[in-house]
This record gives sequence, structure tokens and C-alpha cells, in this order.
Amino acid sequence: MSTKATGGAVEGGEQILDEQPEILTGVESWQAGVGAGLLGAIAFGAVMAIVAPGALTAAIPAMYGLTGGAAGTFVHLAHGAILGVAFAAIVRARPDFGSNLTRATIAGAAYGVVLWVVLAAFVMPVWLSAVGFAGAPPLPSFDPISLAGHALYGIVLGAAYPLLRR
Repeated sequence: MSTKATGGAVEGGEQILDEQPEILTGVESWQAGVGAGLLGAIAFGAVMAIVAPGALTAAIPAMYGLTGGAAGTFVHLAHGAILGVAFAAIVRARPDFGSNLTRATIAGAAYGVVLWVVLAAFVMPVWLSAVGFAGAPPLPSFDPISLAGHALYGIVLGAAYPLLRR
């Protein structure tokens, strides 16, 4: 257990800080990012498996010269974990976002939308075309189902992050 200083009384022009116990889980910010990113990727992947299974079984593994649903699922989860660490770095710079459930969830939703615009709409079509994947989406690819999936990823990521940090 550690302590953190909080605002207290003012005495003689100086603020006296109260020491309050803070229970820490021992989970570092990046570790919470990995965990929250995996949870978001699981949620997104479950929806994708139902509404766009070809993304998991063909498109995602093709980015790395792989085939099959197991490879696609593994890559999707790895992407989710890595992007979760990036989210953790962003919200760690803004403690008011990273520790507040509502703000973190909103930040996560916005992050998911940004990922959709940058990665799904532009990077993935270029990447799949570059590796010769016949089913590469058009550039840009503003697919509303993909938007919903990325927003779901971000919402779960944002909601899980502060809970894992507690």
C-alpha cells in the first residue's frame, strides 16, 4: 500500500497535504493496456466472426503471409494488445482520462474511431494490396461494419483500462 497526497487545510499560507492510503494493484499502465486491448479485441473479434468472418479467416492473416482463422485470430488479438499499449500511453499522459471510467470509455470510443479511419480505411487496404491479397478492400475503405467493430474495441478498451489499473 502506498499513500498519495491530497489537498488539505491551508495554514500560514502553506497548504498542508493529507496523506490518504491508495491501494495499488501492481499493474503497470502498459500491462493494463495489454489486458484492456485484449478484451477489446475479443469483443471486436466475436462480432467480426459473426458478421465478417472472412476478415478473420483470410484478410487479417494475409497481411503477414498466413492463412486460416487461428492465425487471423492470433494476429487480431496481437494487434489489439499492441494498440492497447498505445492507448495506455496516450491516457497516461492525461490522468483525468485514464483514471475516470466515463472519460476513459469516451476516450476509448474516440480512439477506436481514429483507428478505423487510419488503419482500417487506409493502411489495411494498402497493405493487403501490397501483399497481393485478391480480396483487398478499396482505398479508402469506409465500411460501417468495420467502424462499429473498431468503436466497440475502443469502448471495451477504454472501460477496461481504468478498472485494470485500480
